[in-house]
Amino acid sequence: MDEHYFSADPTVAFKRAPVVADVWGHELRLTSGSGVFAQGRVDIGTAILFRETAPPAGGRILDLGCGWGVIGLAIATAVPDAVVTAVDVNERAVLLAGENAAALGLADRFTATTPDGVAAGTSYDEIWSNPPIRIGKEALHALLLTWLPRLAPGGRAVMVVGKNLGADSLQRWLGEQGFPTTRLASAKGFRVLETRRA
Repeated sequence: MDEHYFSADPTVAFKRAPVVADVWGHELRLTSGSGVFAQGRVDIGTAILFRETAPPAGGRILDLGCGWGVIGLAIATAVPDAVVTAVDVNERAVLLAGENAAALGLADRFTATTPDGVAAGTSYDEIWSNPPIRIGKEALHALLLTWLPRLAPGGRAVMVVGKNLGADSLQRWLGEQGFPTTRLASAKGFRVLETRRA
């Protein structure tokens, strides 16, 4: 089950599961695992994020709430100029994301870490995320207000959020916090949002 995927140390027994992801014209052979979001599959929200976007141009990219790393790894694969930091509180997710980067030969441009491993003052050109909505509104808001200010001036965040999980109210709230947010796409009950650093 996914309900503990945002725990630092999941209690469920650790079993790895292979996943094949076709993203932006690249086939990625990855490993997911129990106790990490979307074990054995690319979840529908992330699939919609990929389908409705083009990869970023390059630069410093943050994969926020990376799970086993599919978003950041897809970016690192598709964009040779991208340097990706993948962050998750789940230590098992960080382990899997790092293993996947090594298996794909991307370890020189992809670093997986817990939030404590990110140096203060580090900034990013873009943040990509399927954010952990189920941690609750207060925790989600705190998470976003921690990381969105790390966008470089003119930078952007691209996120996918379920409509029934509050995507439209989140879009309004982000604007109220000084992060103007527009809807890039809507599909299968999900919104793809683009948030700009003013």
